[in-house]
Amino acid sequence: MIAHLRGRLIAKHPNQAIVEAGGVGYDVTITIPTFSDLPAAGSEVALHIHTHVREDALALYGFLRSEEKQLFEKLITVSGIGPKLAITILSGMATEEMVGAIRSNDFARLTRIPGIGRKTAERMCVELRDKLEGFGAQQPVVSHSAVEEDVISALTNLGYQRALSEKAVERAVQAVGRENFDAIFRAALGALSK
Repeated sequence: MIAHLRGRLIAKHPNQAIVEAGGVGYDVTITIPTFSDLPAAGSEVALHIHTHVREDALALYGFLRSEEKQLFEKLITVSGIGPKLAITILSGMATEEMVGAIRSNDFARLTRIPGIGRKTAERMCVELRDKLEGFGAQQPVVSHSAVEEDVISALTNLGYQRALSEKAVERAVQAVGRENFDAIFRAALGALSK
């Protein structure tokens, strides 16, 4: 099975990436966080892949971060959650936030995700609570405003790493405030290009 894919990014959309490797274009279903972190079309990209085989279809699901792929694979073990719903779930909430919600039985937060009702949220908590060792043990989640996320996305599309972009945006916000996209973008880009 395909577990990793490296090649040239031909096209990207919020739920799909087409990656050319060895002359073949692979249609890969992706999450919104992966889409946000993808480089511009034409760049080289490497994705962690989950290959899902059914009798009538072969589908590839791709993730930039291995933690996201691991959480995806845990989600599809829950009864009632298939690969498409798992992609929707991962697109609706950050990995660390979801792990925290599952561990603390926060059904209200989980049911805010489209396609997740109370029963599915309860099943997620019951079936996954003890299977998430090692998830979310990294750094705490920093939430960014919509403008800050747009600037981070623009910087990652220019080829800067997300972590560096986030730090540059945080410094820029301290200098110029939170409201103006152009001012934040210029300040962050100036800091990154030094």
